[in-house]
Amino acid sequence: MRARVVSLHRYPVKSGRVNDLGNARLGRHGLQYDRSWLIVDAQDRFITQRTHPALARLEAHPEADGSLRLTHPLAGSLTLPPPPALTSSDALRPVRVWSREVAAMDCGPEAAAFASRLIDAPARIVAASDATFPDGYPLLICNAASLADLVARLPAPIPMSRFRPNIVVEGWEPWAEDGIRTLRIGSARLRLVKACTRCVITSLDQATGEQGLNPLPVLRGFRWDTALKGVTFGWNAEVSAGAGAMLRVGDEVEVLETRQAAAAAGGESSKGTREVT
Repeated sequence: MRARVVSLHRYPVKSGRVNDLGNARLGRHGLQYDRSWLIVDAQDRFITQRTHPALARLEAHPEADGSLRLTHPLAGSLTLPPPPALTSSDALRPVRVWSREVAAMDCGPEAAAFASRLIDAPARIVAASDATFPDGYPLLICNAASLADLVARLPAPIPMSRFRPNIVVEGWEPWAEDGIRTLRIGSARLRLVKACTRCVITSLDQATGEQGLNPLPVLRGFRWDTALKGVTFGWNAEVSAGAGAMLRVGDEVEVLETRQAAAAAGGESSKGTREVT
């Protein structure tokens, strides 16, 4: 069976609810509108489901004009206007995602009130000015067969949504992604850069934010990476060519280069990164 894109996903607000897509525009920072907004605390540090599982119930829908419709049971509804065109760097607000400082645009007092109601503490919403807000890399690619192999080892099934991918591929053997370095989808070339170590978010029901079956103990039994000091599922990727391309469910996925070939040609790193949330 040929490999193909079986699903596409974006998360307009980092750690918020998924938008499942039939097609998606690819930019140099990943899928259009993916993790383009962020909730930060009073110290301008990023907030995710790791500490605030209620974010799983935050619905966010970007509009064609760049505005964003938000809905959450604890916070109500709000439409954020398109981020203003910046005329000065003074309009930017530095926020922190792990150890990385990112320049962002504050979305104003109404957005801050909405975010504060959601997490029951002072918070603000910011929008990306250029770079978006993933933990490490702009894309996360997962293999449907790898999930099937994991589920066969679990006492009950879990969905792929627990791993919050951007692109899910069908047609590869289980864990074949570990050996792939570069692939092509249409006119886009994607480089699988680092294996993705997983955290407690994989144990949260992405529809409710409630605790569910935790796959990490089972993953630890056969997916523990001593170099990364974590269990891995999926690969973080970056756009090496084809920014502006439209990706579609059903697109063929062609492997252009394996890690074995890359290593023979001059070395290949296997270091990983945190999962994209």
